[in-house]
Amino acid sequence: MILIADGGSTKADWIAIDSNKNEVFRVTTLGLNPAVIAPKELTNRIVNMFQLMEVKETVSAIYFYGAGCGTPKPVAILSTILEDIFPKAKVVVAEDMLAAVYASTGLNPALVCILGTGSNSCYFNGEELEMKTASLGYTLMDEASGNFFGKQLLRDYYYEKMPKNIAVKFNKQFDLDVDTVKFNLYRQPNPNMYLASFAKFMFEFKDEKYIKKMIKKGFVHFFKYRILPYNKTAETPIYFIGSIAYYFKDILEQVASKYQLVITDVIQRPIDNLVAFHSKNIME
Repeated sequence: MILIADGGSTKADWIAIDSNKNEVFRVTTLGLNPAVIAPKELTNRIVNMFQLMEVKETVSAIYFYGAGCGTPKPVAILSTILEDIFPKAKVVVAEDMLAAVYASTGLNPALVCILGTGSNSCYFNGEELEMKTASLGYTLMDEASGNFFGKQLLRDYYYEKMPKNIAVKFNKQFDLDVDTVKFNLYRQPNPNMYLASFAKFMFEFKDEKYIKKMIKKGFVHFFKYRILPYNKTAETPIYFIGSIAYYFKDILEQVASKYQLVITDVIQRPIDNLVAFHSKNIME
């Protein structure tokens, strides 16, 4: 049995595939970003999923693609954890950008972008990922991501820049006590996921002028820093992965048009495409 996982900071989707390339089961765990989550908690989030534990002795390979897995140290941390839990499995841990590539363009050259809890982009030349800059995460980068917009919503609420009718609904939906917010931001683990939780609010009010303006501004930032530096032409395929891109596809296409670029496809959840790619190209 082979496990294929697409892991973000908020959640991780797992699919088990048997030797005949048939799906056995799929589960979703909490996020497994080894760059921001302590090893003990990473372990707990996996072992608490009983479906995974029921097959741990029969798993021959694990292909885990995740946020925070773009540098050697977090890859080593997560690899060790998975090897300990699944003793008979060959473990491959790679960054979520590679999963995004496999799930969208496969092995064909394209620009591929992620807009989820965090954000990132790369150009895949058909063999390797080319990245203009390393990602420094939610504090300094992650333009147009869930945590990026979560910060903006909180700032606008406290600075009273949010339209009153929306602010009333925002206040009803979240605990906005100042001490609670600061506790979650500065005393609790994974503040990026906490910030991204506010961004879900945008999906409910995506037709509001205030939300549309915020999204468009964030997308412009993303194109400026994460797409335009690649200097690609309008003929270059561009794929987006993630809920932010999916729910605001119309605005994304407007911003792309501003730069004479065309979005090839937007994929909300890449796991099914990722499994299909593995079944065709990587399965043992």
